[in-house]
Amino acid sequence: MKIQDQTGRWIDIPNSERIVSLVPSQTELLYDLGLDDRVVGITKFCVHPKEWRRSKKIIGGTKTLKHDLIAALNPDLIIANKEENTKEDIEFLMEKYPVYISDIYSLNDALHMIRDVGTITQTEQKAEVLTEVIAQERAVYSSRFAHKGEVAYLIWNNPLMVAGRSTFIHAMLEEGGWSNAFEHLERYPEIEMADLIATNPSFVFLSSEPFPFKEKHLKELREILPQSRILLVDGELFSWYGSRLKYAFKYLDELH
Repeated sequence: MKIQDQTGRWIDIPNSERIVSLVPSQTELLYDLGLDDRVVGITKFCVHPKEWRRSKKIIGGTKTLKHDLIAALNPDLIIANKEENTKEDIEFLMEKYPVYISDIYSLNDALHMIRDVGTITQTEQKAEVLTEVIAQERAVYSSRFAHKGEVAYLIWNNPLMVAGRSTFIHAMLEEGGWSNAFEHLERYPEIEMADLIATNPSFVFLSSEPFPFKEKHLKELREILPQSRILLVDGELFSWYGSRLKYAFKYLDELH
């Protein structure tokens, strides 16, 4: 089978009986597509489903892959992501195995990826049902997402880092009715506390990942930004672009 991945590469996938996933959100997607018996390797950050952490080979982190462990698994399909995996790792693996690379900036990109993964794993029907569920959830809640105000979405502490434009998080903020206080910046820039204070957003979201913000960080920021509503938020529901999206829109609706 030939398919074009989201970077525009055409890849030939003869079969997909031994799959390695390098991306947590796509690992969960493979599980929800019923591929338990065909996934052989995952990363240490692939926390859903929990049971796969015991039954699958852990092949390193998303950016610290162990190529010897991948080689021992002899995969016939690797699922990767342009942002979450390094260019060097992907290029090395592409020379040896069929590698599908996702590149996600919007909800439509995510739905396209889900359908692609369904196609290359011969689970098209399950993938289509899943995309329909996600689209229905979006339709149910989108009419309720009136403009909620400006939000700063923090992904890291010391240094402070935010989600800017050209990110899936930015797209999900807009889906939920917020405007991104740092949409003038690209990707995941470092900022100073002074920048955050000067912006004085209506909301500050402290994500659970990649940095695990806690209640103490929330309290510190409330002292500094008394006019802003500071919330700890589930980073998976803003940044995971696989099957977890079926839970995202109800969650966005509840944040205000």
